[in-house]
Amino acid sequence: MDIMTSVGLVSGILVVTTMVLMGGDLHMFVSEHAVIIIFGGSIAATMIRFPLSALMHGLPLGAKFAFTMSRLAAHDLVDELARIAEIARKQGPVGLEKVETNEPFLAKGIRYVADGYDLEFIRDNLERDRDNFLMHLDEGSKIYRAVGDCAPAFGMIGTLIGMVQMFANMTDPSKLGPFMATALLATLYGALVANLFCLPIADKLHGKLLDEETNRTLIIDGILMIRDSKSPALVREMLLAYLPEKHRHEEGEPVPA
Repeated sequence: MDIMTSVGLVSGILVVTTMVLMGGDLHMFVSEHAVIIIFGGSIAATMIRFPLSALMHGLPLGAKFAFTMSRLAAHDLVDELARIAEIARKQGPVGLEKVETNEPFLAKGIRYVADGYDLEFIRDNLERDRDNFLMHLDEGSKIYRAVGDCAPAFGMIGTLIGMVQMFANMTDPSKLGPFMATALLATLYGALVANLFCLPIADKLHGKLLDEETNRTLIIDGILMIRDSKSPALVREMLLAYLPEKHRHEEGEPVPA
């Protein structure tokens, strides 16, 4: 679980709710018309921007990865791959059949080596798997950013509609308040949806896309070196290049060759 995403969302909601309650009743800030224009309009515009397949893959994958972390960090993957290389060197590919890992992508690579697939087959399949995953994660980021871009615009549209309705009913003072409230709440809802939910999630997904790209490329290189019977020490040294400079010196001693 990525606790920072959850903590950030809850904190933002608490801040806004506290400010609302300090100034009056919560019901004052509820408007069905504003909800319809913000969510209905933003969803409609996003459906126009993206094909159905992108929405079906990007939205659930984006929602999942915004609240979850990778099972293994890059420095943990280096240690794990060095350990697997040691097993492969001592027991051969057959020994990898009993290796267990919490990272599904790494498990797939281990299975390919254990089953004796050739180097090109392993590289092509793992790279295709990585690229498809990153493409869907990128789609999720773009979709949430698109909703974040649309929400304030539709908030302004809702405000303009409320203002038109208000000016059209100037002769009836009893309608001026509700129309003005609808106009202002549409802007409020649009700003909240964009700046508290969609745009932060889009940025979080972009950051995780970069991390996943590094991790999966690291795994591919490690698996290919294991398939090519490279020594554990060489595997570790080659993979340390993926880590930031300061983290390379924090790694333990290389696995003995």
